[in-house]
Amino acid sequence: MSQPTTHFTEHSVSIAAPADITYALIADVTGWPRLFAPTVHAERVSGDDEQEVIRLWALANGEVRTWTSRRLLDPRARTVAFRQEVSQPPVAAMGGEWRITALPDGGCAVDLLHDYAAVDDDPDGLDWIERAVDRNSRAELAALKTAAEQHERTGELVMSFEDSVDIAASAAEVYAFIDRSDLWPERLPHVSRLELTETVPGLQLMTMDTRSPDGTVHTTESARVCFEDTRIVYKQTRVPAIMTAHTGEWTFRPTADGVRATSRHTVAINPHTVRDLLGESATVADARQAVRSALGTNSLATLNLAKTHAESDRG
Repeated sequence: MSQPTTHFTEHSVSIAAPADITYALIADVTGWPRLFAPTVHAERVSGDDEQEVIRLWALANGEVRTWTSRRLLDPRARTVAFRQEVSQPPVAAMGGEWRITALPDGGCAVDLLHDYAAVDDDPDGLDWIERAVDRNSRAELAALKTAAEQHERTGELVMSFEDSVDIAASAAEVYAFIDRSDLWPERLPHVSRLELTETVPGLQLMTMDTRSPDGTVHTTESARVCFEDTRIVYKQTRVPAIMTAHTGEWTFRPTADGVRATSRHTVAINPHTVRDLLGESATVADARQAVRSALGTNSLATLNLAKTHAESDRG
């Protein structure tokens, strides 16, 4: 049986930020969900800052896909080569390289190269891959440019926080409450509508209408990756205008008396919408406080209702 044909693409962008800053954003794969719209979750499975095995979960043509890649990192040359170790059909093979080149004006040029093949050279599969690579590459380079050029404001614009509740139940019972988000409109007063799609177990897409205390309704769309009984990570793919990114994680840690359930959020504030949404005198600090209050209130409400539900089931 002949090997499928390998195809090549290249996407490029110029960035008004130092090459080392830009390289660091590419090298830290755990930060990709905040930077890159297609990336839902990313983990280093093994390795170090020279070579590593990573696992990615990302949106491709409206589906959540996951794969494992090996990366070779060269901070001196500012290159990151990658090769999928485990691909999902229709992808037969996928690899490539990030190349960051310093420019005389203090900025840099970024080239993103891909090589790929479709299973059995199937034309439909090849078309699916071409569209996914082109769409995601363009989105990632645009996001990289924005993040690198705003790197001096990262500490101001990005924040993380968490809330926890101790529950006298098993981790599995509390996990089930968060996992079954399709039941949230019946269980959570602040959720008025929720549509859940889970064609692959543990990979979920959800659209949710959330009712604020002032009566307004906000629609968000999220992708979730569920690790049975231990944690659920998610990324909002449609965020309120006050944010540019929102990722989160539900964790369930057994304790001597039951389980500690924790909701963690990482949010990037959109500095260009703060005054339009909060008033002419509003600052990024005001936006941070408003987002912390809104997300924390909803998370704690969800955790406390999970507590009531799980503990009442125990009689």
